[in-house]
Amino acid sequence: IALAALAFVGAAAAQSSVTLYGVADIYVGKAKGLSAAAGSGGVATSRWGIKGAEDLGGGLKANFNFEQGVDLGNGAAAGFTRQANVGFSGGFGTVKLGKSWTALDDVFGAANSGFDSALSANKVWLNSYTDSADAQIYYATPVYAGFSGAISTQLNGNVAAPASTNKTTAFNVKYAAGPIAAAVGYEDSPKQKGTMFNGSYDLGVAKLLGSYYTTKADTTNSKTNSYQFGADIPLSSALTLSVGYANSKVKGTAKADSAFSIAAGYSLSKRTLVYTGYKAESIKSVGNPDKDLFAIGVNHSF
Repeated sequence: IALAALAFVGAAAAQSSVTLYGVADIYVGKAKGLSAAAGSGGVATSRWGIKGAEDLGGGLKANFNFEQGVDLGNGAAAGFTRQANVGFSGGFGTVKLGKSWTALDDVFGAANSGFDSALSANKVWLNSYTDSADAQIYYATPVYAGFSGAISTQLNGNVAAPASTNKTTAFNVKYAAGPIAAAVGYEDSPKQKGTMFNGSYDLGVAKLLGSYYTTKADTTNSKTNSYQFGADIPLSSALTLSVGYANSKVKGTAKADSAFSIAAGYSLSKRTLVYTGYKAESIKSVGNPDKDLFAIGVNHSF
């Protein structure tokens, strides 16, 4: 009986997996007009999570993911406000139910300069988006000849009435093959409707980056158009230099906000990155000061 029980446990363990993972990212920054301060999540939001999968046979898997954000500046942690979902995956793609990233979030920062960090020039953009949503049904397709897509929407009963205008729905279509990557994403949220176009081209000596994001506010119908372009330049197998420029303007206003950034990242290992850089802003929006930033930080993943 004991041998049979051990054999059963061994077989079950071989078919299931649970992974503890996370990111610890903190930087010291000096913003214009302010004292030096620590910031959590310069390149990636500091977090920890648990994810797992069970092989159900025939290529079908059951999956779950719990993920919690952590502020390395003060040690504070919220609940599992980043992700808390369960679903299935297989030849048909992936389905998730619960709190998860929206389909627009999947592609939003894919072509950002400055390693999509606090030093990225597009931090000057005046339009935002919904990164995650509660009680969400999410579906992602498999990859076909480099193409893939995803759609996400909230359940009507979990959002404030009327559900037709208060829930977040999004989709994306992506292409990645060889040196080319491109994506389009769309979001219909309670505050606005937004469309994102971005892409990159890897020349070998540099990867060119570009993105355009336009939003229309539901209440005022005001439009905000933002763009950024840049390049990631590998200086060695471990050192990468990233430069970028971004511009953002509310339609009808006289002037736009803009920013230029330069950042460098050095990989000490596959899991540890040190980074530094400078972002210079030119803010023309009424009542908003420039937020020039110099920062140096470390990112460790496990």
